[in-house]
Amino acid sequence: MSISQLTLKSSDDEPVRRFEVFTGSGRRREWNDEQKAQIVAESYEPGVKVCSVARRHGLTPQQLFTWRRLARKPLEAAPDVDVPMFAPAVLDVPTRPVAKEPEAPRAARRKSSSGAIELELGGAIVRIASGTDAATIAAVIQAVKATS
Repeated sequence: MSISQLTLKSSDDEPVRRFEVFTGSGRRREWNDEQKAQIVAESYEPGVKVCSVARRHGLTPQQLFTWRRLARKPLEAAPDVDVPMFAPAVLDVPTRPVAKEPEAPRAARRKSSSGAIELELGGAIVRIASGTDAATIAAVIQAVKATS
């Protein structure tokens, strides 16, 4: 029986309008490096068309052109394990101390052992004693900011 004599019917009892034949195993082929090199070398022979070599080996021309491009690239040298992958940090410590610019003199402050906090806001110094509630502190800071 030939394909021209074969009539396929769908479940609706209508003839099938399209019939596709799949060949091959239907899975992705894996090429080892030797096979790729042999196919690429064959495609570089004089008078040979890349498309015909690709068709003969069941490849797309794009795949063969990719292999050819990769074959033209020089192999990147694999880094040695002993070679560090970063530059070591070198610190140059000055041998003599660097002179600092003199700061503006400040008024002498009393050290208190009561656990107070000092804030300098807009030229005003606010001392907050321990145990002061947050609402009072916020009101004082807001008032100082408003006047400065």
